[in-house]
Amino acid sequence: MAAVSLSVSTVKPLGDRVFVKVSASEEKTAGGILLPDTAKEKPQVGEIAAVGPGRRNDDGTRQELEVKVGDKVLYSKYAGTDIKLGTDEYVLLSEKDILAVVA
Repeated sequence: MAAVSLSVSTVKPLGDRVFVKVSASEEKTAGGILLPDTAKEKPQVGEIAAVGPGRRNDDGTRQELEVKVGDKVLYSKYAGTDIKLGTDEYVLLSEKDILAVVA
């Protein structure tokens, strides 16, 4: 999936979507071997930077999201849209693509 590059200052997700700042990938293996960029895996952990207002129920009310800004989350490997803002990498996900909140 190609990354989208934006030159804006703020991003506000809509509905049940969340904006996750991707954590840096590992530079070394457990044994101390340095990994080249081509061998690094896409990280699946990040910190929530912004959340949408929530999904609309059938009666028109909003269902709040279970996650909040600042939560560290584990998300599905191939989910979301990769977005680059400046030098930072983000992923725009639906709440259903978040697998767990990690401590």
